Amino acid sequence: MTDTENTENTEDAGEAATAEYDVVVLGAGPVGENVADRTRAAGLSTAVVESELVGGECSYWACMPSKALLRPALARADARRVPGLRHLAEGPLDTAEVLAHRDYETSHWKDDGQVGWLESIGATLYRGQGRLAGPRRVVVDGPDGGRHVLAARHAVVVSTGSRALLPDLPGLAQVKPWTSREATSAQAVPGRLIVVGGGVVAVEMATAWRALGSEVTVLVRGKGLLPRMEPFAGELVAEALTEAGADVRTGTSVTAVSRENGTVVALTDTGDRLEADEILFATGRAPRTDDIGLDTVGLEPGSWLPVDDSLRVTGSGWLYAVGDANHRALLTHQGKYQARIAGAAIAARAAGVPLLESDRWGAHAATADHAAVPQVVFTDPEAAAVGLSLAEAEQAGHRVRAVDVEFSSVAGAGLYADGYRGRARMVVDLDREILRGVTFVGPAVGELIHSATIAVVGEVPVDRLWHAVPSYPTISEVWLRLLEAYRG
Repeated sequence: MTDTENTENTEDAGEAATAEYDVVVLGAGPVGENVADRTRAAGLSTAVVESELVGGECSYWACMPSKALLRPALARADARRVPGLRHLAEGPLDTAEVLAHRDYETSHWKDDGQVGWLESIGATLYRGQGRLAGPRRVVVDGPDGGRHVLAARHAVVVSTGSRALLPDLPGLAQVKPWTSREATSAQAVPGRLIVVGGGVVAVEMATAWRALGSEVTVLVRGKGLLPRMEPFAGELVAEALTEAGADVRTGTSVTAVSRENGTVVALTDTGDRLEADEILFATGRAPRTDDIGLDTVGLEPGSWLPVDDSLRVTGSGWLYAVGDANHRALLTHQGKYQARIAGAAIAARAAGVPLLESDRWGAHAATADHAAVPQVVFTDPEAAAVGLSLAEAEQAGHRVRAVDVEFSSVAGAGLYADGYRGRARMVVDLDREILRGVTFVGPAVGELIHSATIAVVGEVPVDRLWHAVPSYPTISEVWLRLLEAYRG
């Protein structure tokens, strides 16, 4: 299909003509890019609107820079546990080289390469703030003051992501706190850093900046770290952060902040006064939907957008929401998965092909959002999980049993690192004899989680897993230990 110009419907946008596309995508992060890739592969003309950098949060302020900061820290930690190598890894990290590599991985916050990729698939990029202007209609206000009006024949896709949610604290605006963006893009190591929060961003950034030399204090309002994972994951990560020299305080909330002569002062509900050079708030996310014209289609600006499993917004026949904006699973890889499902659903509907909505694991249903979301937390030790935790499985009404083993029982773990510490858990559905969830905590376990994801998604019977023989001596032999523990 080809793009056409419609010069008749211009009354709402002054003199601007209306450019028609099959699909218009709001947001050119990895999720929006994947939607465009799938709709273009299906032959649908596609326009992509981006107000910042093509490549989005993940490429410049989240996944890529954070993992570039963390990789040297984790590699050094591993080296320090290997006989014959540990004495060579006792010194500090080369901060300048770490930060330079981080800048390289973000393409120095330039999006030329990603723009080139969009062009290569035949998508049309519009830079500027895109807003809905009624059904199937988007107005783009460009950075040069120009205006474009876009009409979508089949679908508008919201993939605008999320932003850091800051608490309503006295003095916070004047402090200019770090959010995840500043934490991943800072050009110097703060001498003292307060991290507020106990989730993924908090623990990863505490790990990275502590390894680079910051004195780190972590303030957690709840009872422990990583509250959405199995409890032992947060416990093991907290132990390791403490051993690394971080000060981890649970049951602690910040009540006020100020900056005095350049120094951040934080007051807590436990009566403490803490001083630091910077303070990072990693206390949640909010949808970036407040300024995209949701009110013009009867939706609440600034709200999360509920969707069905084909990612179509509830009550709409043409509006889709993928990635963080729908609040199903705030993870880049899960958003990209949703984008692939949404792209297939849009293409099928455009072609008049019935959707496979009755097929739970079919091409048009984002079932993994409910049953098999994988995640890796790149701390030392790493924490990786897929599917339901024990508590989630019980709350969902499944009759389950949790099986735990220590990685110390696995020969490959001992070979990987002297004194390897970690734990594995599988949650078994006792009625169906399949896995509802798996969690690994330990060095390098992030590379184990895809095997667990396949087992959960494939609903592989436990008896069949006995025939998936792990190579010896690898850390993957933990699977055999888990199955042995289950059988007893």
